[in-house]
Amino acid sequence: MGMASRAVPPVRFFEAALIFALTGWMLAARSSGQTRPDPSRPGTFRDDARVERVILDAHVTDNHGEVVPGLAAADFELKVDGVRVPLESADWIPAGEREVPLPSSTETALPDSGRSEAPPGRLLIFFFQTDYTTSRLIGLVRMGLQARRFLDTLLPSDRVAVLSFDSHLKLRQDFTDDRARILAAIHASLRTGPPEAAPPEPGPSLARHFDYSGAAGAVTPERALALIARAAAPIPGGKSMLFFGWGLQTIGGMSGPNMRDRIDFQDALPALARARITIFSLDVTNADYHSLEGTLSNIADLTGGTYAKTHIFPGLALDRVRRAIAGRYVLVFRKPEGPRGVHTVSVRLARRKGEVFARGYYDD
Repeated sequence: MGMASRAVPPVRFFEAALIFALTGWMLAARSSGQTRPDPSRPGTFRDDARVERVILDAHVTDNHGEVVPGLAAADFELKVDGVRVPLESADWIPAGEREVPLPSSTETALPDSGRSEAPPGRLLIFFFQTDYTTSRLIGLVRMGLQARRFLDTLLPSDRVAVLSFDSHLKLRQDFTDDRARILAAIHASLRTGPPEAAPPEPGPSLARHFDYSGAAGAVTPERALALIARAAAPIPGGKSMLFFGWGLQTIGGMSGPNMRDRIDFQDALPALARARITIFSLDVTNADYHSLEGTLSNIADLTGGTYAKTHIFPGLALDRVRRAIAGRYVLVFRKPEGPRGVHTVSVRLARRKGEVFARGYYDD
């Protein structure tokens, strides 16, 4: 899994919210009946079938932060709820290559107009949490510049989508490889004005499934993450989100998450899993420590990404992400028999040195 959270008091508030969310999520998953509402398609229901296989995207790095290619399933040790479970496969996907077809699972993406193949190259989501508080604005401007430089390191096959969140969620640019349009969207994300229309692009598209009405009513970044995930879920394959932000549980703040924070967080976790989104949190707050940093660390840890402060060495923070996403493993395992609900997952290397970053849960 990802990096451990810092042992500071605000993190305990967020961990309490996580326990609350997972408990409610588990109770809902175990409720009676054969169908339940499908949050990705309002007004519809999906079968309550068990997940036969679970798919995880894993980034493996050495002590220098470089990716470790060439591993096989036997090189990983995976545990579900603390019990070892064998991997069926571990496929290495270098940057720029198309993901191989995967076995069906209720966690995998929904059909997207008959396109079942993952797109070539990487799908990157730039998510800017905009705020004009001085300590945050300085960091946002700084990381906006770094994001522009980051674009120079991408491959021609990579596609980037850009979104921002201030008082609500805004889609600034659908997935595209047009650097000029990406740059314009990054610049627009540092402002709070209304976005220009972002029509669906050919190929993989967030705009095609984006809930504009829901985005206008999103009041928490957790809700924004859920809406982004639902728009991304129909697109096959794993995606990486670069979260340029300053924190979650923004309503509760230092007093801990309130009910809105908790409900939206509970809603975001399964949506992020279905969309196979890995979050790399880039903390823009211009301070050595702040009360919400643990929330950014936790969401990265849960989804299999990393957390980094950016106020001292912003270029190094993005360079770490660049190296981590140079390739990934797609891990597939058969779900073990047992009670339904939310299950914890941990992955580590069994015969090699290195660190594995992978999503830490699944829901059946």
